[in-house]
Amino acid sequence: MNTLTLFSPSGAVPRKAGLQRAARRLQDLGFAVQVDEAALSRHQRFAGDEATRLQALHRVAQQAPAVAMATRGGYGLTPLLDAIDWPLLARAVERGTRWVGHSDFTALQLALWAHTGAASWAGPMALADFGRSDAEGGVDEVTAGCLAEAMGGELEAVGFRTAPGFDGLLLRGPLWGGNLTMLCSLIGTRHFPKAARIRGGLLFIEDVNEHPYRVERMLLQLAQCGVLAQQRALLVGDLGGWKPSPLDRGYRVATMLDRMREHVRIPILTGLPFGHVPTKLSLPLGRRVTLAVQGRDVLIGW
Repeated sequence: MNTLTLFSPSGAVPRKAGLQRAARRLQDLGFAVQVDEAALSRHQRFAGDEATRLQALHRVAQQAPAVAMATRGGYGLTPLLDAIDWPLLARAVERGTRWVGHSDFTALQLALWAHTGAASWAGPMALADFGRSDAEGGVDEVTAGCLAEAMGGELEAVGFRTAPGFDGLLLRGPLWGGNLTMLCSLIGTRHFPKAARIRGGLLFIEDVNEHPYRVERMLLQLAQCGVLAQQRALLVGDLGGWKPSPLDRGYRVATMLDRMREHVRIPILTGLPFGHVPTKLSLPLGRRVTLAVQGRDVLIGW
């Protein structure tokens, strides 16, 4: 049975109707959906207090469904990292569980990989991707189809279009990354992947509501602590939601990335459909992949 459990490790679910809608739509994709008993818990802005969220995470790991999908991100996983039973989560992976999410969930995914070497899936979450009403845009067909194929073991590659200038590029290495803010928050902690894991990697990033200068500052942090120099490429997902300032005078995401290319020698490829946008790929975080570019078409296979 392709069981899928929805659980809330971070922010509170704002409306029960959205979670119910997400569960129905995931059932329509062929999943046997279960909603964790604490998924609708509330404590201030969080999905329950820290003990409640930690118990939910461990409970899901013990049940080891085929898919464990976060209801939403927000904030809430960072305070749990020191208390999480990482071997328990890794054993769930060994039993077939695929942990799925993005945004705040990046903290769990990178720490799980750092502590145990277990891979996960950077992909959609219940509310943002399956809980939107039809008036709000409903479910993106690419997002839903990619998730279904990935969780069914049928997905072996994903593709996207990038800017010109990378034709013929062929790279191999571990695919890793996620939300840039969460990634940088782990630097210097025991939850950040060791150099041996990320060396020769293909690092993908996304973020939302972060002005390009803040993104540049975080990328420079990765460069200055030696992380970017160890990578074979940087894959840039969506970086939207920020508000322009009168002081920008042409300073945008594209110009920020051009500035970054002056600081690092690795290829920086844009256009990855991932992040806080309706259309997103499901990406195997922590698995070795091959990246090939033909013209402007990028293919990531595993």
